[in-house]
Amino acid sequence: MLRPNGMGTLSYHPIMNLPNGVTIIRILAIPVILFLLFATGRMFQVITAVIFLLVALTDMLDGYFARSRKMVTTLGKFLDPLADKLLIVTSLIALISARGIPLWMVIVIVGREIAITGLRGIAMSEGMVIPSSLLGKYKTAFEMTSIFCLILKGPFLSIDFHLIGMVLLWVALLLAVISGVDYFRGFLKTILP
Repeated sequence: MLRPNGMGTLSYHPIMNLPNGVTIIRILAIPVILFLLFATGRMFQVITAVIFLLVALTDMLDGYFARSRKMVTTLGKFLDPLADKLLIVTSLIALISARGIPLWMVIVIVGREIAITGLRGIAMSEGMVIPSSLLGKYKTAFEMTSIFCLILKGPFLSIDFHLIGMVLLWVALLLAVISGVDYFRGFLKTILP
C-alpha cells in the first residue's frame, strides 16, 4: 500500500509483513486441525496435537517478530487476537463431539469471548483501548494446553491426557469468568463518574 511519507511523495508500507503472515498461517491451519481431529487412530491424534501445538506457539512468534523488527501494524493488532479466538473457539466446539467435553463449559468460554470482544468494540468507539490482562493471557495459555491434552484423548504413554485436559479446562473456565468480570469492572470504572 502506498502512503504519503510527509515529504509530498509516496512510500511503500507493507500490510502483509512477516508477523502478519505467521498470524495468517495460524488461521489457515484451523480447518486442517478440525479435519484431523475427527480422524480415527492414535497416529492421527498425535499428528493433530503436534500441529495444534506448533500453531499455538506461532502466537508468541508473531508477537516477537512484530516487536523486534518494529513491524507492528493495525492489521496485526486486529488479526492476532482474532486468530487466537478462532483457534480456541473452533477447537473447543469441535471437541464437544470429538472428545465429549461438556457443552455448557464451551458455552461459558465462548460467551465470555463474544462479550469481551463486544466490550472492546464499545470501548474503541469511545476512544478507549482495553489491553489484554495478565489473567486473560493465563486463560489463553490454559485453554491452549487443555485443548492439546484433549486432542490426545485418553491414556497415552501411561498418562491420562483426557483427565489432565479436563482439569486444565476447568482452570481455564474459572480464569475466563474471573478475567471477564475484571474487564467489565474496569470498563465501568472508566465510563462512570
